[in-house]
Amino acid sequence: MHDILVPERIEARYLTPAKGTTFLLAAFVAVGAVAFLALLGVDADRAWQAYVANWLFFTGISAAGLIFCAATVITKAKWNWSVRRISLSLGAFLPLAYILMLPLLGLRESYFPWIEKMEYDEIVQLKAAYLNIPFLITRTLVGPLVLFTMSLIFMYWALRPDMAPERAGAEGGVAGRASWRERLSGNWLGQDAEEARSWQKLKVLAPALVLVYALVMSFLVIDFAMTLEPHWFSTLFPVWYFMAAFWGAIAITALIMVLLKRKDPYFDEHMGPQQQHDLGKLVFAFSIFWAYLFWSQYIVQWYGKLPWEQAWYIHRSTPEWGPLSMLAIGLCFAAPFILLMGRKAKLNPTYLGSVVVIAMIGLWLERWLLIAPSLHIEGTPTITFWEPLIGLGFLGLFAFSIRWFLSTFPVIQLWQPKPEPEMLERETHHEGVPV
Repeated sequence: MHDILVPERIEARYLTPAKGTTFLLAAFVAVGAVAFLALLGVDADRAWQAYVANWLFFTGISAAGLIFCAATVITKAKWNWSVRRISLSLGAFLPLAYILMLPLLGLRESYFPWIEKMEYDEIVQLKAAYLNIPFLITRTLVGPLVLFTMSLIFMYWALRPDMAPERAGAEGGVAGRASWRERLSGNWLGQDAEEARSWQKLKVLAPALVLVYALVMSFLVIDFAMTLEPHWFSTLFPVWYFMAAFWGAIAITALIMVLLKRKDPYFDEHMGPQQQHDLGKLVFAFSIFWAYLFWSQYIVQWYGKLPWEQAWYIHRSTPEWGPLSMLAIGLCFAAPFILLMGRKAKLNPTYLGSVVVIAMIGLWLERWLLIAPSLHIEGTPTITFWEPLIGLGFLGLFAFSIRWFLSTFPVIQLWQPKPEPEMLERETHHEGVPV
């Protein structure tokens, strides 16, 4: 383990939005919206497949950013003191994600094959208690609402101790920052009391948030991906999805850290080799874990040689889809495994950021492959330029929300949890014999 060196005084610094970046992100959103509407008029089914795949990709990473923070709270981690707020910023996309989810409630037979098969397929009929429209709409509305609300509450308690007026810093007087500081610091109890209370709240909320995340993300990927082949099922499929999203949150945290280090020497100083090396190790390790989950699901179903279990893999191994499937495996596993092997690779910011981009392109492709092959019609093209263009729209909104968060609240968390004395095991003696 590294020696954790946390400065006694951390200065409040904010991200300064650049006009060029604003224009670029706005262009991304516009291009994505136009691409979706254009494809919707030509091929509505493909448009919605791309929409759902992008929603699952960006929403999963956004929610997992809070889970990454929660995991460091549960383990009382200190190594990430200067990048903790970056992971927290990923949750700023969640309100937008909920709004973007609402159009999915209107999807019917053209997206969910089980609706039509319910009339004549005996296997699908046995799943009627779960596969029905009222229950689908209910769990899609309620599940994310509960998870996103808990996530925002977690963000509130993580931010509140930094909202004291005296901690605003020289850049804290901007109208938007002052307004949010006033909203989040009501009934202020004093700095020490606020830090102690927030830490206690976070310790209670973190385990519950992790469990709700796993449950809700499982429902979402089962509904919008696994049920597209209603005869096929895998108990490991949801875990594969939400743990890959967790990996994505770690990788995006590393990418944003690299960009911040290039932008401001202050960030470069405090987001130093320790944080960069640790994030690089996590990106490397979870690429292996992604492959492990994929292989664990694949090998059992391949070995069983049951037709309804093999169908999902057969559909992704055809001449149309097989190369894309192999590309996703290469980008998600082989590339980060090979390129991040060794300490020097993880300590080069530009190199680490480039590997993260490669891995996230692979993860985006993998999310799309969870959906499209199941709904593929013979003779139609597999992937075209429309799907990435729609993805640019989601990327623009995702990046806008993160940038707003980091420009409104201090990029580096100012307050740090107080050290807690660990319970030491005591030896008691009875008649001179230790027990």
